Amino acid sequence: MFENLQERLGSILNGLTGRGALSEADVSAALREVRRALLEADVALDVVRSFTDRVRAKAVGAEVLKSIKPGQMVVKIVHDELVETLGSDGVAIDLNAPAPVVLMMVGLQGSGKTTTSAKIARRLTDRQNRKVLMASLDTRRPAAQEQLRQLGEQTGVATLPVIAGQSPVDIAKRAVQAGRLGGHDIVILDTAGRTHIDEPLMLEMADIKSASNPHEILLVADSLTGQDAVNLARNFDERVGITGLVLTRMDGDGRGGAALSMRAVTGKPIKLIGTGEKMDALEEFHPKRIADRILGMGDIVSLVEKAAETIDAEKARAMAEKMAKGKFDLNDLAGQLEQMSKLGGMGGIMSMMPGMGKMKDQLAAAGLDDRMFKRQIAIISSMTKAERANPDLLKHSRKKRIASGSGTDASEINKLLKMHRQMADMMKAMGGKGKGGGMMRGMMGGLANKMGLGGMMPGMGGMPDLSKMDPKQLEALQKQAEAAGLGKGMGGGLPGLGGMKLPGLGGQGGLPGNFPGMGKKK
Repeated sequence: MFENLQERLGSILNGLTGRGALSEADVSAALREVRRALLEADVALDVVRSFTDRVRAKAVGAEVLKSIKPGQMVVKIVHDELVETLGSDGVAIDLNAPAPVVLMMVGLQGSGKTTTSAKIARRLTDRQNRKVLMASLDTRRPAAQEQLRQLGEQTGVATLPVIAGQSPVDIAKRAVQAGRLGGHDIVILDTAGRTHIDEPLMLEMADIKSASNPHEILLVADSLTGQDAVNLARNFDERVGITGLVLTRMDGDGRGGAALSMRAVTGKPIKLIGTGEKMDALEEFHPKRIADRILGMGDIVSLVEKAAETIDAEKARAMAEKMAKGKFDLNDLAGQLEQMSKLGGMGGIMSMMPGMGKMKDQLAAAGLDDRMFKRQIAIISSMTKAERANPDLLKHSRKKRIASGSGTDASEINKLLKMHRQMADMMKAMGGKGKGGGMMRGMMGGLANKMGLGGMMPGMGGMPDLSKMDPKQLEALQKQAEAAGLGKGMGGGLPGLGGMKLPGLGGQGGLPGNFPGMGKKK
């Protein structure tokens, strides 16, 4: 979502951090470019003007212009103001009310209200063990109520039975009563939308609000709609009174201005963001983490949280024990490929690591995209159990059969086997030294080495643990990373995994050791 804005702001701010001293004219010129970048990203004009004015007021002060690293001070100011614009702290859905807590979903038609309602219901059921009832109040859109019923079956969440001919207000009253009688903790009302805001829609929303007395009114908005999303939020807030925002399609290629504008214009917190079509593709909105991503500082915390959700602890433990013995077959490689796909693929992981946002183009140029992972998984799936356990069995005739079954050719199979041999040797060496982690790091290190970047990616190409290096060694490594175009303007932030402290990220520790290959917990 923020890739274009990230690239623009990154190039602008890198120009500042590369200078030894800054004048007021330098800061003003940079802020003009920042202003242009924000406007091109569809951020509202008033928000852009307020943002740049606040940054200028702090950035042209004597303590900044005369500081040892004024460029990095300006980057910090821009980061802090981005966080302020997005909302200083993340705000979760408020459920502190007598049961059943009523959540009313509002928004225009096509914004994703029904799917988002089911995602929230599943999230509350799985994570907080809440008993949820969903009700569709959309009597106009064909099959809207049937859609919610099917999503309820898919997620295992109860839905209110449909009674033909009932009005939205009557359905809302019945849903609240059914929630109370059925012992439900939460009732989610999926209201109807329109293609545009009109008076009948607002009157209907007001009537439903009066009838159901919702504790939260969440506006679901499509983040790809740009400036219209800001007007939408303002109108709904004035007429109905929203308590929070949910932005959908945050995985799209839009410019991201809606996220920056809506919070500033309405003063209402963005509580959740939709990042895909699947029922688990919903994340809490953390302003600081989003600001880190926009400025290319990565988001290690979200990566760890995502790993915790997607990785099976039992499989991880068994794999770690196997790896400690120096064993690594093609079944293990397939497991690592699937694990990386669940974490968002190579591109998704790189985007959350500090200084690695710029690596995406190099990854694509080297052919290291998610399609490559899928092809490799298809190749391994076309093998017999014996072949996966013992790759040495794979001679010409077997490779021909596997290529036919996976829709690939012998060269791709050979590349896969070569990568496996390199990783197996690495795992054997690590197992021999008594290290029980490093499979994910080894995977990424092998890919980095294939691109000729192993020495520039600390923690991925057999580099030492940064937590055991003295300041001079760290400084030398930072210079090496900057020479490769990595880590600039991050206050010393260095990319990498492997149980290290990450400078420039508030002293966050290494990735937890109970995830195979994600290092040793500090």
